[in-house]
Amino acid sequence: MDKIEVGEVFTITDENDQENEVEVLAAITLEGTDYVAVGFVEDIQDDSEEDIDVFFLKLDDEGDFSAIENDEEFDKVSSAFEELMDEEE
Repeated sequence: MDKIEVGEVFTITDENDQENEVEVLAAITLEGTDYVAVGFVEDIQDDSEEDIDVFFLKLDDEGDFSAIENDEEFDKVSSAFEELMDEEE
């Protein structure tokens, strides 16, 4: 799979087999693993002042995105994205 770019839109399937379009808000590589922060396209395009839900996904060995399964990894990735966002402001 090619490098994922910020702004790229793709479809993910949730646990109920429902498809959702998400947009990449940020991408980062930690310890050799690629991660993305994504939000639902519908929420991003909505002009409201409400916060949008952001999800973190990791790129697996087959080039597919999967959920982060453990709290330790989630906390590490969440902190890294938070630092990235702070640097960009």
